[in-house]
Amino acid sequence: MSEETKKNQYSADSIQALEGMEHVRMRPSMYIGDVSSRGLHHLVYEVVDNSIDEAMAGHCDKIDVYINEDNSVTVRDNGRGIPVDKHAKEGVSALEVVMTKIGAGGKFDKDSYKVSGGLHGVGVSVVNALSNKLKATVFRDGKTWQQEYEKGKALYPVKLVGESDGNGTEVTFLADDTIFQTEIVFSYEILSARLRELSYLNQGVTITITDKRHKDEEGNFVYDKFYSDDGLKEFVRYLDATREQLISDVISMEGEKNGIPVEVAMVYNTSYTENLHSYVNNINTHEGGTHLSGFRRGLTQTLKKYAETSGLLSKLKFDIAGDDFREGLTAIISVKVAEPQFEGQTKTKLGNRDVSPAVSQAVSEMLTDYLEENPDDAKIIVQKVILAAQARHAAAKAREMVQRKTVMSGGGLPGKLSDCAWNDPEKCEIFLVEGDSAGGTAKQGRDRNFQAILPLRGKILNVEKAMQHKVFENEEIKSMYTALGVTIGTEEDPRALNLSKLRYHKIVIMCDADVDGSHIATLILTFFFRYMRELVENGNIYIAAPPLYLVKKGAKKEYAWSDTERDLIIEKFGGGTIQRYKGLGEMNAEQLWDTTMNPEFRTMRQVSIENGTEADRVFSMLMGDDVPPRREFIEKHAVYANIDI
Repeated sequence: MSEETKKNQYSADSIQALEGMEHVRMRPSMYIGDVSSRGLHHLVYEVVDNSIDEAMAGHCDKIDVYINEDNSVTVRDNGRGIPVDKHAKEGVSALEVVMTKIGAGGKFDKDSYKVSGGLHGVGVSVVNALSNKLKATVFRDGKTWQQEYEKGKALYPVKLVGESDGNGTEVTFLADDTIFQTEIVFSYEILSARLRELSYLNQGVTITITDKRHKDEEGNFVYDKFYSDDGLKEFVRYLDATREQLISDVISMEGEKNGIPVEVAMVYNTSYTENLHSYVNNINTHEGGTHLSGFRRGLTQTLKKYAETSGLLSKLKFDIAGDDFREGLTAIISVKVAEPQFEGQTKTKLGNRDVSPAVSQAVSEMLTDYLEENPDDAKIIVQKVILAAQARHAAAKAREMVQRKTVMSGGGLPGKLSDCAWNDPEKCEIFLVEGDSAGGTAKQGRDRNFQAILPLRGKILNVEKAMQHKVFENEEIKSMYTALGVTIGTEEDPRALNLSKLRYHKIVIMCDADVDGSHIATLILTFFFRYMRELVENGNIYIAAPPLYLVKKGAKKEYAWSDTERDLIIEKFGGGTIQRYKGLGEMNAEQLWDTTMNPEFRTMRQVSIENGTEADRVFSMLMGDDVPPRREFIEKHAVYANIDI
């Protein structure tokens, strides 16, 4: 057998077992990040990643995902199928090794996979360990093989169960409800967003998702099919669909530099925000890393050189900064790295130094060609950069005003803030309350030791449509910066958010349970997402859930947070009178404390980002200027909305 044939052969010898997995169930967060809804959905991603690795290796072009009626999940691909022959070292089938040994898989054999995603090669075995039941079926060489597991342990040896007319692997798992701190219910929206993302990142691969729990109006299971011919170029168009494009088309390139495959797609729009999304081996590196640094350097150097050479900067009285070149830019950077070095188990920042110059060179060559071939677009881009620079100078002055009023610089706290007595940020929380009336009730009802109240007057500025200096000049936003103790600027980055003096680790948005209240909450969330995103990512942002109803009959009374709860209480009481709370001001201080502010009984929703690119798209759509996509979104999700008439 030739050396080339040996390299391309995927057999039991390709599987390398690194260590056992006995402590996965005891320390699940070490492997999947956490045991909340995010960790639960991560199980699906790990199984899908195995199929995507087959696709990246050129052996798979179809992946099907099913959410079953019992909230188990099935993932099937048409790849080569996991090897089932006996593993020389372990003495059992290679399939059993892959499913029951941490670090076992073809990913550790460079001849099987040049690059791969997943959690450092531990993916599918961790899914097995954290599942009540898992069934693996392999279609390979005309035969069908099967093995089942409970909590990571095989119930029987791999067995032949029939014939097959193709190759592939199918995994069905039911997550263990004793492991996760959430109900075992998968979100179709969260999973479909990730699968759509994967289809753009792996052009030519068809990915489907079917929800067997729900049917559409025609009686068919809810279903989506994702396929992309244009890859990242199409991805950028999708993300920027609700923004007004500045240039004629998406700028894109695909190539290999220094042995590293690099793909980039970018477009300029009329917005004032920078939206960069980076990926390494299909994994969203939301903290960036060397590939993102390389992109920024290549973009800045190339555009600056062009602008200076063209003479368009001759009348500008101040220097242009790197940030100016990225205002209104939406870009996706995707690299494939054979041995990625990530900072942290959750793979959020790339550390490979050789990636930065590769991406920088690729971007520089792509942009140079584009600017020379499209002089009209080049002029528009440079004009946008000049406007951004002028706005930055105005914003810098506005930020200085914010800084002067912060507690760190001795300006004092906002006059309308009712602060708490304790000064330990980990124990303190602040309620951002809609209006002075509700603010007054909240001040009376709170526990003054650890709860602060900041009333906000009316609807704050929609930061999605505002220039940066307008944001920093807004009084309500200045009050939030000052009350929270957050400043802008660090030694490394004058525009970075400085959270070192954050005064409250729990920031609660508390608005009325009506349409206006929901709009105000959305405006505040948009501000946090665009200007204090670290607080969202750190889990500091919460939304209070005041009750909708008070049901009374005689001496009996109960609160209800939904129509269903209200009806159940009425049935239990055998009737009763109903009070509908449309505003926080309709409650007295005692009621507000009992239902919404008392840590022992309240319900609060923690705000998290499941998918950064999808969150960016949704905020742009909901809070931007383009009406039709927003109308379509509202009509599609109207079934979940509470409408007050």
